[in-house]
Amino acid sequence: MWLRAQILFRCVAGTIAMLLATGNTVGQTQSPATNLSNTGTITGRVVNESGQPLPNAEIWARANGPQGASLTTMTDHEGKFKLTGLQRVSYTIVASMPSYMPTGDRGRDNSQSAKYEAGDSVTLTLVKGGVITGKVTTAEGEPVVAIGVRVELLRDGDGRRLAPGSVVREVPTDDRGIYRIYGLPAGSFIVGVGGTNDYSRTGINAFDSNVPTYAPSSTRDNAAEISLRPGEELTGVDIRYRGEPGRAISGTATGPSREDTEFIVTLTHLGDGGSQRNETIYQEPRAREFIFPGLPDGDYYVTAQANSRNDDMAVSDSKLIQIRGADVTGVELATQPLGSVSGRVVLEETKAPECTDKKRPVFAETSVAAWHKEQEPGKDRARFVWSMGQPVRADAQGNVTLRALAAGEYRFVTQFSAKEWYLRSISFAASDAMKKWTRVKPGDRLSGLTVTLAEGAASLSGEIVAGEGETVPEKLVVYLAPVEREKADDVLRFYAALVSKGKVELTNVAPGRYWVLAQPAIDDAASPLTKLRLPDEVETRLRLRRAAEAAKTEIELKPCQRVVDFRIKP
Repeated sequence: MWLRAQILFRCVAGTIAMLLATGNTVGQTQSPATNLSNTGTITGRVVNESGQPLPNAEIWARANGPQGASLTTMTDHEGKFKLTGLQRVSYTIVASMPSYMPTGDRGRDNSQSAKYEAGDSVTLTLVKGGVITGKVTTAEGEPVVAIGVRVELLRDGDGRRLAPGSVVREVPTDDRGIYRIYGLPAGSFIVGVGGTNDYSRTGINAFDSNVPTYAPSSTRDNAAEISLRPGEELTGVDIRYRGEPGRAISGTATGPSREDTEFIVTLTHLGDGGSQRNETIYQEPRAREFIFPGLPDGDYYVTAQANSRNDDMAVSDSKLIQIRGADVTGVELATQPLGSVSGRVVLEETKAPECTDKKRPVFAETSVAAWHKEQEPGKDRARFVWSMGQPVRADAQGNVTLRALAAGEYRFVTQFSAKEWYLRSISFAASDAMKKWTRVKPGDRLSGLTVTLAEGAASLSGEIVAGEGETVPEKLVVYLAPVEREKADDVLRFYAALVSKGKVELTNVAPGRYWVLAQPAIDDAASPLTKLRLPDEVETRLRLRRAAEAAKTEIELKPCQRVVDFRIKP
């Protein structure tokens, strides 16, 4: 099962549960270091919401670089910890303690996802998690013993809907049929029992072949949403177990013939409105057959992955399976190798005197990612397939290789740390990769990607000023469009940022002349810049530029200039 931990990390990377899956190590431990200097130290403490120290909290830190070292340690009786031998890069630091949760505050000194560097002193706050408890009984009122009870978070404490499976916890009932699940974040949950799923910790049992029952005694479609406030204990969340037999999907997976190949088969439930949630079966090497029991009637995707010790990965097409009152057998899934794209990050310096002694981008903190064409998922493939290609950080020479890319069309994005630099171009095979999608076929090993970062970026910050009797519209966006006609088709010369509390900031802007335009967001996208820079949005950019030109608000940004207190009319 050497590969299972790797695949679990890939499937739910970014969740705190997986970040903390480093073991209960007492004292500081460290993974093999890279060739960066390991002389730094970060100190800190972990406290509760009242500021009281939390002893024996686990600290997990990981260097934000290629193959970055990870470290774990514990807090002492005063809640203090010390991480030593650190590389000269930023670190992500997470605190964990049974029954506690990180705060939702994203402030510099309190964020569980903030980046810290050697020499920093960190204060991490954990708050008491919520509790859901109740009893599972049969239709006759008898307790159901050792059945797995799981809670799934649907919306966070602010009411925002989360991706299915973002937070799932499961425990078995005791000999009285009682369960208790603690350490939960605030939000809206559903509670279910029975059936099989990716999160089961109770093993194979008599309930696997039955359709899951959700509180109070419903199918998933009619499950009651249970609201949990921070630190609240909800009692009496009882479930009357229906015990209804379900259908099954079974078949075989084929692919690489290596003896160490391990197959992973994922069942994706297709819900109303296009929602998807996954259940996964991990097969032992050489095992090919799979079965998903306990399923209600509905539509499903079934997808196979094949993995081996050399980290080669293959994936099958997602087969659409419709269950209508009978089992579905004989499903065949043939895996094909995933593709990759390699290239490098290039830095272009400037001789502008305004940019002297400015911080250069650090390759170890510069990441490149391939994003699939947004229109593709949900039509013929389970969405999780698109998440297998993770963002990659450049090595010390700026080289990057994007692996595990499913067949499809992609565009490339990058993130970097230096404020006085901007993204000048992304090219692939000598053509502008921002203007068209890059096609990746099964098993492709493509090269020639070049991401160019240029020195001399400017920034613009200001506030929205409404006229007398006017109000600032909700979801307002400030756009920059190039004035120069020769730049009108340069995708990277268009910028956008959401207005927050009447203020806005645009950073990493290429120097030049721009029209400034404030108008409502084009759609409900979380990042207006994402839509604006899609290869297919040529007309959107042209319309925006015409509207900005008509508004007649122009600004010229010089290399490394910081414009503050800029006043923008909506």
